[in-house]
Order: sequence, then structure tokens, then C-alpha cells
Amino acid sequence: MFSKVLVANRGEIAVRVMRACEELGVRTVAVYSDADKHSGHVRYADEAYNVGPARAADSYLDHEAVIEAARKAGADAIHPGYGFLAENAEFARKVEETEMVWVGPSSDAMERLGEKTKARKVMNEAGVPIVPGTTDPVDDPAEVHDFGEEYGYPIAIKAEGGGGGRGMKIVRDPDDAEEKLQSAKREGEAYFDNPSVYLERYLENPRHIEVQILADHHGNVRHLGERDCSLQRRHQKVIEEGPSPALTDELREKIGEAARRGADAADYYNAGTFEFLVEEEPRGDDELLGPDADFYFLEVNTRIQVEHTVTEEITGIDIVKWQLRVAADEELDFAQEDVGIDGHAIEYRINAENPANDFAPAPGGTFETYDPPGGIGVRLDDAIRQGDDLVTDYDSMVAKLVVHASDREECLARSERALREYEIEGFHTIIPFHRLMISDEAFRSGTHTTKYLDEELDRSRIEAAVERWGPAEGSDADDDEEVTEREFTVEVNGKRFQVSLEERGAPAIELPAGGGGGGGGRSRPDVATEDDDGSAVTADGAQVTAEMQGTILSVEVDEGDEVEGGDVVCVLEAMKMENDVTTQAGGTVTQVLVGEGDSVDMGDVLVVIE
Repeated sequence: MFSKVLVANRGEIAVRVMRACEELGVRTVAVYSDADKHSGHVRYADEAYNVGPARAADSYLDHEAVIEAARKAGADAIHPGYGFLAENAEFARKVEETEMVWVGPSSDAMERLGEKTKARKVMNEAGVPIVPGTTDPVDDPAEVHDFGEEYGYPIAIKAEGGGGGRGMKIVRDPDDAEEKLQSAKREGEAYFDNPSVYLERYLENPRHIEVQILADHHGNVRHLGERDCSLQRRHQKVIEEGPSPALTDELREKIGEAARRGADAADYYNAGTFEFLVEEEPRGDDELLGPDADFYFLEVNTRIQVEHTVTEEITGIDIVKWQLRVAADEELDFAQEDVGIDGHAIEYRINAENPANDFAPAPGGTFETYDPPGGIGVRLDDAIRQGDDLVTDYDSMVAKLVVHASDREECLARSERALREYEIEGFHTIIPFHRLMISDEAFRSGTHTTKYLDEELDRSRIEAAVERWGPAEGSDADDDEEVTEREFTVEVNGKRFQVSLEERGAPAIELPAGGGGGGGGRSRPDVATEDDDGSAVTADGAQVTAEMQGTILSVEVDEGDEVEGGDVVCVLEAMKMENDVTTQAGGTVTQVLVGEGDSVDMGDVLVVIE
């Protein structure tokens, strides 16, 4: 077993990996950006190193910075978690070429399966059913048109390195092909360092079923049952459960064996997830999808998944520990027939989003109250504590609530109790949405599909849930509270140290609005901004402002352009999602105050229109 592992990630997944390391007697190393100096994964690690500015491309996605941090720390292995560099075959190969071990599948397997067109070829050759689509990258809108003529619309354009709906655009009309193609390529480049995209026939109303795989270097491949991830908004999962409430045992076994066959054909080892779409059939509430139901290979996630916790709870197998053991060349010590399913588990993603505002990411804030639930069958994966700032530079997930019980009915009842206990104040979360789902007829009956949230659920019910169970206004903090001990962060040569200073009888320090960390942004006047050289820029006219913190991906207008209400003026990336910024009023663009790649805070003026 390794002596020291660097975890090339942040947040709850970094802490999850570190906990597994600790139980195996392995020391841990964290990396962090400027935005994450005070984050939970940094506190938890045995040591931590700064790898760059807040922007992910300049820190967590910087190959050389991460590898150099591992060398400085004397790590003998690197675990990527999920997201960031976890499915980057180039980075995996660079680690393989060092003296350190890559905790994951080989870079060759990642190339075969991580890029979706190559994965489809492998699965097709292995006899695993695939959705009709291209097996080569697509660059020209004409190729989208040709595909539409052959298979019909809608068409899914997908980033080869993508996952979780990121880098996927749906084309419902030939006139949208060029715009959607460029948008998918742009997201692929921004999030996965890979602009390559491919096409698939878009299934209108499927269930999303995935199978957890573990394989070692000695030819042993095991599947650990399936998870149902059909409850999604904008192709992003929000609730996952296992086993699926919609499958018969016969169909469950067919899909599991297809995943094993695919992993074996790809010479795959370590943990991975084979994802499938199952065509939903007309059926009653008490009916299940039988062995004749059509299912199609979707993709392979060549890493640990957010929802791996569901499988761990129902199988008792610690997947992250096995990732480390396989990387250390240990052999799986259980047979396929030894894998049993115990009860039912559901994972609720606790995202910092406002469900009543189309799940818009929270603009920032402080965990004024953080009081998670506990008790039998309740697991919390997080990296936060009360008083922490909400870091909004990356994604919106702050924690995962995982509930396990003897069956689905008891799991739902236990979930209701746990969600009622879960208290977060300081900003919006989707806890009210989860509490709504517990009583939702379609979810309780297990008949929901991937389209349920976006196309069928009454939005007014979500608004009512947020109004009823949303965050309390204001803060319980006492401005006059005396501080007896304060903790400071010091960096020396890029390495992080913590220093505690005792202040006897000192009054609390008041910070100006927007100060003190990631919860606030820089203040902007109503009718003026500043350009890079600090000179004031008068902004007379209708202002288009940023509704959230993020990075400008593209600017769609120039000074002098004529626009109408509803026109897109720029595209803002926030928490790994593209957001069109539109103007409410028509007129002439008189000022464009941002450019591609600029970081902006909520309220910043982007464009002025007269």
C-alpha cells in the first residue's frame, strides 16, 4: 500500500478519498486554489499545496502544477476523484510516466472509453447495444443535418470528454445545428480540455440506469449492481438510488452482464461506471420493465462517480478503498456471486441552488447555520462546517445525503426524517425540492423518467416548497461576540500552514460588505464600472448585469450593434454550466465592459444599451 497519496480534487470527494486513505494508514496531500484556501478538504489533509488562482484552468486543471505539488510532498500516488482531471487521459499518462502511481484505469483504457466515440466502437464490437449515432467526431453543421435526415430529430450533440449533461446540446431544428454544435464544442473545451463532439439519436423519454464496475490487474471483473439516476434537471442528476425501482431481476442481470462484458473487452481495471438508457414502456404503477425492454449503452465514466455512495451502502463494499488497493496491484478478494444487495439506498445531492428560480446557482454566502442530520441509516459526505464561506467558483454541490434502509418504502420514510433535520441557512439549497420529491406521486411510485423534472412537474409546486422550507432571512451571528482565538492561513513556498492566535478580550472584527472570503463580491456602483487600468467608465443607459459569479465564455455583441429584448449579449459560465445573459430592453449597444475569459461577480455591469 502507498505511504502518501495526493488527491487532485476538492470538496467532499477529496475528503471522501482522504478518509479511505486514513483507514488504510496512508497519509494525504491536498491541492487547492486561491479560492479554496479555507476549504474543508484543505483542513482535513495532512498537508496542502497551492496550485494557482481560482480559475480551474489555472489551478485544478493545471497538469504540471498538480504533479509538481505531488513531487514536493513526496507522494507515491495521485487519486483524481471525479471532475477536473479525473477523465483526462493525457494527465493520467503524465502521471504514469512519473515515479508515482495513477489511481484509476490505464490512460489507454481511458482513451478507449473516456472519449465517447471510441467507447461506442468498443461496445459495438463487444455486442453491447448502442444508441444510433456517429463513431467519429463531428465538426461541420452539415454532418448534423445529414444525421437528422437519416435518423430524424431531436439529435444530441455530446462532448467526447463530457458527462453529467455538460457539453451536451439538443438540436430539435436544423436551423439550430450550427449554434448548438459550437456551444457543445465550447463547453467541451472549457470543462474537459477537449472540444471534440459526436452525435446520437436523442431518446425522448428514457430511464437512466448505470452499473458500477470494479476490476483488477489480474483479469477479475465484477459488477456491483445498478443505480437509477433518472431524476434529473437539465441532464444533471439530483437524486440517485439503488436498486432501480423500475427493473425486473431479469433485466437487471442483462444490463449488469453487458457492463461486465464491455469492461472485459476494453481491458479495463479499477473502478468505473457503465451508463445505459432504458426505453420506458407504457406500464402501470405496479409493473416493472421486463427482460425484453430495449436498453442502450450511453457512456463509461472512467472514474469514481458522485453516486458511488449508493452502491457502497447496499453492497457493503468500499469502492474508494478498492480503487487504492487495485492501484497497489491487489487482487479482488470476492467473486461475482458474493456481491449481494442489502436493502435500498438513495442519495440526495445538496446543491447551493434556488429550485424556485430554475435551479439557478446561489450567488455566494456563508454557512450561517450548518446542522446536518444523523441517526441510523444516514450518511453525510461533505467538507464544510458552520461559518464556512460558500465557494462558488466551481460547482454547486456542497454535500451528499445518503439514506439506507431495509427497503424503498422505509428508505423514503427515513429520507423524510433526515431531510427535515437538515438545516442550512445563509443561501438557498435544494433541500426544499428534495422534501417535495419525497411526497411526489411519480417519484414515490418509481415511474419518473429523465424528462420528469424538466417537462412534467408543476413548477408552482417547487415554488411553494421553497417558500415553505427555504432558508430563513438574516443571520443569527452576534456582531458583538468577542473573539478569543483566531486561525490564520500562511503560505510558504506554495505550501499551506495554519497558525492560531489567541486574542484576549478583543472585540470581533467587522469586515466590509463583500469581504472575508468567497461569500461576497467586489462592490460596483449603479452607473459606473472600472476598466483594467482603474479609470472610471460612465455607464449611462440600460445595464445588463451578471446574475451570478462566473467566467465570460463569449461576448455576442459589439458596440454599435442593435439588439432587441431577449437577445443574448454574452455567455456566462457558472458552476460548470453555460448561462445565456440576455437583455430585457432593445436599443443600441453603447458599451461592452467584459471580454472572453473575464471573471465577473454578481451585479457586475457587462453591457450598456441605450
